[in-house]
Amino acid sequence: MYSHTGSPAKPVRLMVGLLLLKQLYNLGDETLLPQWVQNPYFQYFCGESEFQWKFPCDPSDLVHFRKRIGKEGVEKIFETSVKIQNKSVAKAKEVIVDTTAQEKNVTFPTDAKLYRKIIEQCNQIADKNNVQLRQSYTRTVKKLMLQQRFGHHPKRKKEAERARRKLKTIAGRQVRDLERNLSRIALFVYGPKLERYKRVINQKRRDKNKVYSLHEPDVSCIAKGKAHKKFEYGSKVSFAMLPGSNIIVGVVNFQGNPHDSKTLQPTLDHCEKITGKTFERAILDRGYRGRKKMGDTSLLVPGAAKGKTPYEKQKYRRKFRSRAAIEPVIGHLKYDHRMVRNYLKGTVGDEINALMAATAFNLKIWMREMKKNIILLTILLRHFFFNSPFYQILILQN
Repeated sequence: MYSHTGSPAKPVRLMVGLLLLKQLYNLGDETLLPQWVQNPYFQYFCGESEFQWKFPCDPSDLVHFRKRIGKEGVEKIFETSVKIQNKSVAKAKEVIVDTTAQEKNVTFPTDAKLYRKIIEQCNQIADKNNVQLRQSYTRTVKKLMLQQRFGHHPKRKKEAERARRKLKTIAGRQVRDLERNLSRIALFVYGPKLERYKRVINQKRRDKNKVYSLHEPDVSCIAKGKAHKKFEYGSKVSFAMLPGSNIIVGVVNFQGNPHDSKTLQPTLDHCEKITGKTFERAILDRGYRGRKKMGDTSLLVPGAAKGKTPYEKQKYRRKFRSRAAIEPVIGHLKYDHRMVRNYLKGTVGDEINALMAATAFNLKIWMREMKKNIILLTILLRHFFFNSPFYQILILQN
Protein backbone atom coordinates (compact mmCIF):
# COMPACT_ATOMS: atom_id res chain seq x y z
CA MET A 1 0.00 0.00 0.00
CA TYR A 2 2.98 2.33 0.38
CA SER A 3 5.63 3.42 -2.09
CA HIS A 4 9.33 3.28 -1.20
CA THR A 5 10.00 6.51 -3.10
CA GLY A 6 9.16 10.09 -2.18
CA SER A 7 8.14 11.41 1.22
CA PRO A 8 7.93 8.78 3.99
CA ALA A 9 4.41 7.68 4.92
CA LYS A 10 2.74 8.46 8.23
CA PRO A 11 2.59 5.57 10.73
CA VAL A 12 -0.47 3.34 10.42
CA ARG A 13 -1.08 3.66 14.17
CA LEU A 14 -1.32 7.43 13.84
CA MET A 15 -3.75 7.32 10.90
CA VAL A 16 -6.00 4.61 12.38
CA GLY A 17 -5.95 6.45 15.73
CA LEU A 18 -7.06 9.67 14.03
CA LEU A 19 -9.90 7.86 12.22
CA LEU A 20 -11.10 6.37 15.52
CA LEU A 21 -10.90 9.69 17.40
CA LYS A 22 -12.79 11.42 14.61
CA GLN A 23 -15.68 8.98 14.84
CA LEU A 24 -15.61 8.66 18.66
CA TYR A 25 -15.96 12.39 19.27
CA ASN A 26 -18.01 13.34 16.18
CA LEU A 27 -15.32 15.54 14.58
CA GLY A 28 -14.56 16.34 10.94
CA ASP A 29 -11.24 15.90 9.15
CA GLU A 30 -10.48 19.62 9.55
CA THR A 31 -11.76 19.99 13.15
CA LEU A 32 -10.01 16.86 14.44
CA LEU A 33 -6.43 18.08 14.00
CA PRO A 34 -6.72 21.28 16.14
CA GLN A 35 -8.26 19.11 18.89
CA TRP A 36 -5.40 16.63 18.52
CA VAL A 37 -2.80 19.39 19.02
CA GLN A 38 -4.53 20.58 22.22
CA ASN A 39 -5.22 17.18 23.78
CA PRO A 40 -2.24 15.13 25.15
CA TYR A 41 -4.50 12.07 25.59
CA PHE A 42 -5.29 12.09 21.85
CA GLN A 43 -1.57 12.29 21.06
CA TYR A 44 -0.66 9.42 23.41
CA PHE A 45 -3.46 7.31 21.92
CA CYS A 46 -1.94 7.86 18.44
CA GLY A 47 1.52 6.69 19.56
CA GLU A 48 3.30 9.95 20.39
CA SER A 49 5.83 9.81 23.25
CA GLU A 50 6.35 13.61 23.46
CA PHE A 51 3.86 16.47 23.33
CA GLN A 52 3.49 17.78 19.77
CA TRP A 53 2.78 21.40 18.79
CA LYS A 54 2.07 20.90 15.09
CA PHE A 55 -0.52 19.01 13.07
CA PRO A 56 0.53 15.35 12.59
CA CYS A 57 -0.64 15.42 8.95
CA ASP A 58 -2.75 17.38 6.51
CA PRO A 59 -6.55 16.84 6.75
CA SER A 60 -6.52 15.52 3.17
CA ASP A 61 -4.19 12.69 4.30
CA LEU A 62 -7.17 11.13 6.10
CA VAL A 63 -9.06 11.09 2.79
CA HIS A 64 -6.12 9.42 1.00
CA PHE A 65 -5.69 6.88 3.84
CA ARG A 66 -9.37 5.90 3.71
CA LYS A 67 -9.10 5.41 -0.05
CA ARG A 68 -5.92 3.38 0.39
CA ILE A 69 -7.26 0.88 2.93
CA GLY A 70 -10.79 0.80 1.45
CA LYS A 71 -13.69 -1.15 2.87
CA GLU A 72 -11.51 -4.20 3.67
CA GLY A 73 -9.16 -2.19 5.89
CA VAL A 74 -12.00 -0.49 7.77
CA GLU A 75 -13.67 -3.90 8.22
CA LYS A 76 -10.51 -5.11 10.02
CA ILE A 77 -10.73 -2.14 12.41
CA PHE A 78 -14.41 -2.97 13.06
CA GLU A 79 -13.56 -6.65 13.61
CA THR A 80 -10.98 -5.64 16.24
CA SER A 81 -13.59 -3.57 18.10
CA VAL A 82 -15.74 -6.72 18.33
CA LYS A 83 -12.90 -9.09 19.31
CA ILE A 84 -11.74 -6.98 22.30
CA GLN A 85 -15.14 -7.83 23.85
CA ASN A 86 -14.90 -11.52 23.04
CA LYS A 87 -16.49 -12.75 26.31
CA SER A 88 -19.84 -11.08 25.55
CA VAL A 89 -19.72 -12.31 21.94
CA ALA A 90 -18.88 -15.91 22.92
CA LYS A 91 -21.84 -16.12 25.33
CA ALA A 92 -24.41 -14.64 22.93
CA LYS A 93 -26.86 -16.93 21.16
CA GLU A 94 -29.23 -14.27 19.83
CA VAL A 95 -28.83 -11.20 17.65
CA ILE A 96 -31.11 -8.21 17.03
CA VAL A 97 -31.26 -6.93 13.43
CA ASP A 98 -32.74 -3.68 12.11
CA THR A 99 -32.23 -1.25 9.23
CA THR A 100 -32.00 2.52 8.99
CA ALA A 101 -31.35 5.18 6.35
CA GLN A 102 -27.94 6.85 6.18
CA GLU A 103 -28.46 10.29 4.66
CA LYS A 104 -25.94 11.61 2.17
CA ASN A 105 -24.70 15.20 2.19
CA VAL A 106 -26.91 16.33 -0.72
CA THR A 107 -29.42 19.13 -1.02
CA PHE A 108 -33.14 18.31 -1.28
CA PRO A 109 -33.50 17.40 -4.97
CA THR A 110 -35.90 19.30 -7.23
CA ASP A 111 -36.02 19.34 -11.04
CA ALA A 112 -35.28 23.07 -11.20
CA LYS A 113 -32.17 22.72 -9.01
CA LEU A 114 -30.82 19.86 -11.11
CA TYR A 115 -31.44 21.72 -14.40
CA ARG A 116 -29.70 24.84 -13.05
CA LYS A 117 -26.66 22.78 -12.00
CA ILE A 118 -26.50 21.12 -15.43
CA ILE A 119 -26.49 24.52 -17.14
CA GLU A 120 -23.79 25.88 -14.82
CA GLN A 121 -21.59 22.79 -15.18
CA CYS A 122 -21.95 22.85 -18.98
CA ASN A 123 -20.77 26.48 -18.97
CA GLN A 124 -17.76 25.48 -16.81
CA ILE A 125 -16.83 22.61 -19.18
CA ALA A 126 -17.09 24.99 -22.14
CA ASP A 127 -14.78 27.52 -20.44
CA LYS A 128 -12.17 24.86 -19.62
CA ASN A 129 -12.09 23.57 -23.20
CA ASN A 130 -12.33 27.00 -24.93
CA VAL A 131 -15.68 26.11 -26.51
CA GLN A 132 -17.97 28.98 -27.53
CA LEU A 133 -21.57 28.07 -26.70
CA ARG A 134 -24.46 29.89 -28.36
CA GLN A 135 -25.43 31.49 -25.06
CA SER A 136 -24.55 31.10 -21.37
CA TYR A 137 -28.12 31.88 -20.12
CA THR A 138 -26.71 33.24 -16.84
CA ARG A 139 -29.24 36.07 -16.48
CA THR A 140 -32.11 34.00 -17.88
CA VAL A 141 -31.49 31.17 -15.37
CA LYS A 142 -31.43 33.65 -12.50
CA LYS A 143 -34.85 35.05 -13.51
CA LEU A 144 -36.31 31.57 -14.00
CA MET A 145 -35.12 30.42 -10.58
CA LEU A 146 -36.80 33.45 -8.98
CA GLN A 147 -40.05 32.43 -10.69
CA GLN A 148 -39.72 29.02 -9.01
CA ARG A 149 -40.13 30.53 -5.54
CA PHE A 150 -43.43 29.66 -3.80
CA GLY A 151 -44.31 27.52 -6.81
CA HIS A 152 -46.90 25.53 -4.82
CA HIS A 153 -49.04 28.63 -4.26
CA PRO A 154 -52.14 28.45 -6.50
CA LYS A 155 -51.48 31.93 -7.97
CA ARG A 156 -47.86 31.13 -8.85
CA LYS A 157 -48.19 27.48 -9.87
CA LYS A 158 -48.51 28.05 -13.65
CA GLU A 159 -45.65 30.56 -13.75
CA ALA A 160 -43.38 28.18 -11.80
CA GLU A 161 -44.27 25.27 -14.12
CA ARG A 162 -43.46 27.36 -17.20
CA ALA A 163 -40.12 28.36 -15.67
CA ARG A 164 -39.29 24.72 -14.89
CA ARG A 165 -40.03 23.65 -18.48
CA LYS A 166 -37.88 26.51 -19.81
CA LEU A 167 -34.97 25.44 -17.53
CA LYS A 168 -35.28 21.89 -18.85
CA THR A 169 -35.19 23.15 -22.45
CA ILE A 170 -32.09 25.27 -21.78
CA ALA A 171 -30.30 22.38 -20.01
CA GLY A 172 -30.91 20.05 -22.98
CA ARG A 173 -29.78 22.77 -25.39
CA GLN A 174 -26.49 23.28 -23.51
CA VAL A 175 -25.74 19.53 -23.40
CA ARG A 176 -26.36 19.12 -27.15
CA ASP A 177 -24.28 22.21 -27.90
CA LEU A 178 -21.36 20.74 -25.94
CA GLU A 179 -21.63 17.38 -27.71
CA ARG A 180 -21.41 19.12 -31.10
CA ASN A 181 -18.43 21.36 -30.28
CA LEU A 182 -16.19 19.35 -27.95
CA SER A 183 -13.17 17.57 -29.40
CA ARG A 184 -12.96 13.76 -29.42
CA ILE A 185 -10.59 13.68 -26.45
CA ALA A 186 -12.80 16.04 -24.43
CA LEU A 187 -15.87 13.97 -25.33
CA PHE A 188 -14.09 10.85 -24.07
CA VAL A 189 -13.27 12.65 -20.76
CA TYR A 190 -16.66 14.31 -20.19
CA GLY A 191 -18.79 11.61 -21.85
CA PRO A 192 -20.00 9.98 -18.59
CA LYS A 193 -20.98 13.40 -17.18
CA LEU A 194 -22.93 14.35 -20.31
CA GLU A 195 -24.73 10.98 -20.24
CA ARG A 196 -25.70 11.64 -16.62
CA TYR A 197 -27.01 15.10 -17.59
CA LYS A 198 -29.15 13.57 -20.35
CA ARG A 199 -30.44 10.95 -17.94
CA VAL A 200 -31.57 13.69 -15.53
CA ILE A 201 -33.24 15.69 -18.32
CA ASN A 202 -35.10 12.64 -19.71
CA GLN A 203 -36.22 11.04 -16.43
CA LYS A 204 -39.93 11.14 -15.58
CA ARG A 205 -41.73 11.40 -12.27
CA ARG A 206 -42.66 7.71 -12.02
CA ASP A 207 -39.32 6.33 -13.25
CA LYS A 208 -37.23 3.97 -11.11
CA ASN A 209 -33.54 4.44 -10.27
CA LYS A 210 -33.70 8.20 -10.77
CA VAL A 211 -30.68 10.50 -10.34
CA TYR A 212 -31.20 12.81 -7.36
CA SER A 213 -27.73 14.38 -7.25
CA LEU A 214 -25.16 15.10 -9.95
CA HIS A 215 -22.12 14.59 -7.70
CA GLU A 216 -23.64 11.56 -5.91
CA PRO A 217 -25.61 9.67 -8.60
CA ASP A 218 -25.96 6.52 -6.45
CA VAL A 219 -28.14 8.27 -3.86
CA SER A 220 -31.55 6.62 -3.39
CA CYS A 221 -34.86 7.98 -2.15
CA ILE A 222 -35.97 6.12 1.00
CA ALA A 223 -39.51 6.75 2.26
CA LYS A 224 -39.58 6.53 6.06
CA GLY A 225 -43.24 7.35 6.72
CA LYS A 226 -42.39 9.97 9.34
CA ALA A 227 -44.50 13.13 9.51
CA HIS A 228 -41.52 15.49 9.96
CA LYS A 229 -39.38 13.90 7.23
CA LYS A 230 -41.19 11.84 4.62
CA PHE A 231 -38.13 11.01 2.49
CA GLU A 232 -34.42 10.59 3.14
CA TYR A 233 -31.81 10.58 0.38
CA GLY A 234 -28.88 8.22 0.90
CA SER A 235 -28.43 4.48 1.42
CA LYS A 236 -29.93 1.79 3.62
CA VAL A 237 -27.77 0.26 6.38
CA SER A 238 -28.51 -2.95 8.29
CA PHE A 239 -27.16 -3.39 11.84
CA ALA A 240 -26.92 -6.54 13.96
CA MET A 241 -26.58 -6.11 17.73
CA LEU A 242 -26.21 -8.44 20.71
CA PRO A 243 -29.05 -8.11 23.24
CA GLY A 244 -27.91 -7.05 26.71
CA SER A 245 -24.39 -5.93 25.87
CA ASN A 246 -25.49 -3.81 22.82
CA ILE A 247 -22.29 -4.70 20.93
CA ILE A 248 -22.71 -4.28 17.16
CA VAL A 249 -21.47 -7.40 15.37
CA GLY A 250 -22.69 -6.81 11.81
CA VAL A 251 -22.93 -3.80 9.48
CA VAL A 252 -23.95 -4.00 5.82
CA ASN A 253 -24.66 -1.04 3.51
CA PHE A 254 -27.16 -1.43 0.64
CA GLN A 255 -27.65 0.74 -2.42
CA GLY A 256 -31.20 1.40 -3.52
CA ASN A 257 -34.10 0.71 -1.22
CA PRO A 258 -34.35 -3.10 -0.83
CA HIS A 259 -37.05 -4.63 1.35
CA ASP A 260 -35.88 -5.46 4.89
CA SER A 261 -36.33 -9.19 4.28
CA LYS A 262 -33.80 -8.99 1.40
CA THR A 263 -31.17 -7.43 3.68
CA LEU A 264 -31.26 -10.12 6.37
CA GLN A 265 -29.14 -12.85 4.75
CA PRO A 266 -26.15 -10.55 3.94
CA THR A 267 -26.31 -9.16 7.50
CA LEU A 268 -26.24 -12.61 9.10
CA ASP A 269 -23.38 -13.61 6.78
CA HIS A 270 -21.43 -10.53 7.89
CA CYS A 271 -22.06 -11.40 11.56
CA GLU A 272 -20.65 -14.88 10.95
CA LYS A 273 -17.63 -13.42 9.15
CA ILE A 274 -16.84 -10.97 11.98
CA THR A 275 -17.57 -13.19 15.01
CA GLY A 276 -16.79 -16.63 13.54
CA LYS A 277 -20.04 -18.10 14.86
CA THR A 278 -23.64 -18.64 13.73
CA PHE A 279 -26.34 -17.25 16.02
CA GLU A 280 -29.24 -19.50 16.94
CA ARG A 281 -31.95 -16.81 16.82
CA ALA A 282 -32.45 -13.41 15.19
CA ILE A 283 -35.00 -11.08 16.83
CA LEU A 284 -36.70 -8.89 14.20
CA ASP A 285 -39.57 -6.49 13.72
CA ARG A 286 -42.63 -7.01 11.48
CA GLY A 287 -40.79 -5.66 8.43
CA TYR A 288 -38.98 -9.03 8.15
CA ARG A 289 -42.08 -11.24 8.22
CA GLY A 290 -42.35 -14.02 5.67
CA ARG A 291 -39.74 -16.60 6.73
CA LYS A 292 -39.24 -18.49 9.98
CA LYS A 293 -35.71 -19.73 9.39
CA MET A 294 -32.66 -18.62 7.43
CA GLY A 295 -29.87 -21.18 7.33
CA ASP A 296 -29.25 -22.35 10.90
CA THR A 297 -30.75 -19.17 12.41
CA SER A 298 -34.39 -19.09 13.60
CA LEU A 299 -36.21 -15.81 12.87
CA LEU A 300 -38.42 -14.42 15.64
CA VAL A 301 -40.98 -11.94 14.28
CA PRO A 302 -44.00 -10.57 16.22
CA GLY A 303 -47.31 -12.00 15.07
CA ALA A 304 -50.33 -14.03 16.09
CA ALA A 305 -49.49 -16.37 18.99
CA LYS A 306 -51.77 -19.23 17.96
CA GLY A 307 -51.08 -22.57 19.61
CA LYS A 308 -48.66 -21.14 22.20
CA THR A 309 -48.97 -21.54 25.96
CA PRO A 310 -49.21 -18.43 28.21
CA TYR A 311 -45.60 -19.04 29.31
CA GLU A 312 -44.38 -19.10 25.69
CA LYS A 313 -46.36 -15.94 24.90
CA GLN A 314 -44.76 -14.11 27.82
CA LYS A 315 -41.31 -15.42 26.88
CA TYR A 316 -41.59 -14.17 23.27
CA ARG A 317 -43.11 -10.87 24.39
CA ARG A 318 -40.02 -10.19 26.48
CA LYS A 319 -37.76 -10.95 23.54
CA PHE A 320 -39.66 -8.58 21.26
CA ARG A 321 -39.50 -5.87 23.93
CA SER A 322 -35.72 -6.33 24.08
CA ARG A 323 -35.64 -5.80 20.29
CA ALA A 324 -36.57 -2.14 20.84
CA ALA A 325 -33.11 -1.58 22.39
CA ILE A 326 -31.63 -1.27 18.90
CA GLU A 327 -33.63 1.91 18.19
CA PRO A 328 -31.72 4.18 20.65
CA VAL A 329 -28.46 2.51 19.55
CA ILE A 330 -29.19 3.64 15.97
CA GLY A 331 -29.92 7.12 17.35
CA HIS A 332 -26.50 7.21 19.07
CA LEU A 333 -24.80 5.98 15.90
CA LYS A 334 -26.39 8.83 13.96
CA TYR A 335 -26.04 11.77 16.33
CA ASP A 336 -22.90 10.81 18.29
CA HIS A 337 -20.82 9.00 15.67
CA ARG A 338 -21.36 10.86 12.36
CA MET A 339 -24.07 8.78 10.71
CA VAL A 340 -26.80 11.43 10.71
CA ARG A 341 -25.21 12.89 7.54
CA ASN A 342 -22.56 11.11 5.54
CA TYR A 343 -19.89 13.39 4.05
CA LEU A 344 -17.75 10.62 2.49
CA LYS A 345 -17.95 10.26 -1.28
CA GLY A 346 -19.42 7.38 -3.24
CA THR A 347 -20.76 3.97 -2.27
CA VAL A 348 -17.40 3.12 -0.63
CA GLY A 349 -17.87 6.21 1.54
CA ASP A 350 -21.27 4.90 2.66
CA GLU A 351 -19.74 1.56 3.69
CA ILE A 352 -16.74 3.12 5.45
CA ASN A 353 -18.85 5.64 7.39
CA ALA A 354 -21.28 2.97 8.65
CA LEU A 355 -18.47 0.60 9.71
CA MET A 356 -16.52 3.37 11.48
CA ALA A 357 -19.66 4.54 13.32
CA ALA A 358 -20.26 0.99 14.59
CA THR A 359 -16.57 0.71 15.58
CA ALA A 360 -16.78 3.95 17.58
CA PHE A 361 -19.95 2.75 19.35
CA ASN A 362 -18.29 -0.55 20.32
CA LEU A 363 -15.22 1.30 21.60
CA LYS A 364 -17.42 3.59 23.72
CA ILE A 365 -18.91 0.48 25.41
CA TRP A 366 -15.40 -0.94 25.97
CA MET A 367 -14.18 2.39 27.41
CA ARG A 368 -17.06 2.48 29.90
CA GLU A 369 -16.32 -1.09 30.98
CA MET A 370 -12.62 -0.27 31.42
CA LYS A 371 -13.50 2.78 33.50
CA LYS A 372 -15.72 0.66 35.78
CA ASN A 373 -12.95 -1.94 36.19
CA ILE A 374 -10.35 0.73 37.03
CA ILE A 375 -12.63 2.33 39.64
CA LEU A 376 -13.40 -1.08 41.17
CA LEU A 377 -9.71 -2.00 41.22
CA THR A 378 -8.85 1.32 42.93
CA ILE A 379 -11.47 0.76 45.63
CA LEU A 380 -10.26 -2.79 46.26
CA LEU A 381 -6.60 -1.73 46.48
CA ARG A 382 -7.46 1.10 48.85
CA HIS A 383 -9.50 -1.25 51.03
CA PHE A 384 -6.75 -3.89 51.26
CA PHE A 385 -4.03 -1.30 51.82
CA PHE A 386 -5.82 0.51 54.68
CA ASN A 387 -6.68 -2.78 56.39
CA SER A 388 -3.21 -4.30 55.96
CA PRO A 389 -0.76 -4.75 58.90
CA PHE A 390 1.83 -2.68 57.01
CA TYR A 391 -0.47 0.36 57.08
CA GLN A 392 -1.23 -0.16 60.80
CA ILE A 393 2.54 -0.26 61.59
CA LEU A 394 3.03 3.01 59.67
CA ILE A 395 0.25 4.69 61.71
CA LEU A 396 1.79 3.50 65.02
CA GLN A 397 5.26 4.70 64.01
CA ASN A 398 3.96 8.18 63.15
